[in-house]
Amino acid sequence: MNKIVVAVTGASGAIYAKLLIDKLFAIKDQWQELSLVFTPNAKEVWKTELGNDAYNNYPVKFYEQNNFLAPFASGSGNYNIMLIAPCSMGTLGRIATGISNDLITRAADVVLKERRKLICLVRETPYNLIHIKNMETVTMAGGIICPATPSFYSRPKTIEEAVATVTDRALDLSGLAINTYRWGNKE
Repeated sequence: MNKIVVAVTGASGAIYAKLLIDKLFAIKDQWQELSLVFTPNAKEVWKTELGNDAYNNYPVKFYEQNNFLAPFASGSGNYNIMLIAPCSMGTLGRIATGISNDLITRAADVVLKERRKLICLVRETPYNLIHIKNMETVTMAGGIICPATPSFYSRPKTIEEAVATVTDRALDLSGLAINTYRWGNKE
């Protein structure tokens, strides 16, 4: 059974975190443990962009950004999936260079060293060469870069439906089974 950590950084795109967490609760039968880590900036961005602090309402274990005693700070914690949504370029850069200065970057380091699933929903536009090289480094280390770039062939009608094209893809990449639009399927 899956043990999942969702990390939320201060990049714009709190809606990605919200929909991802909501979708994980919709498939609760596929995981035994779900833990959340929010940076202080992530909480502020959530409040600014979504107009609430509903992140406090999820019935899961929250860990502070500097709590290195969290079970997923060690490979022996057996967390097999880490999703960072949205993933700021600063966080990505620290992961790419092995700087484990907080719980998010330490957990990402652990997931990579244990050859488990790290999916980073990077959120920035445009990318500079440093961003691109950091994405390459994380990819070469075994992580998956899943840009927070919606697709439109499913004809999303709301912002939530557009965002879901990204969160559903991230869950697919995690190996979790979800009900979502599939290219080539008849509606």
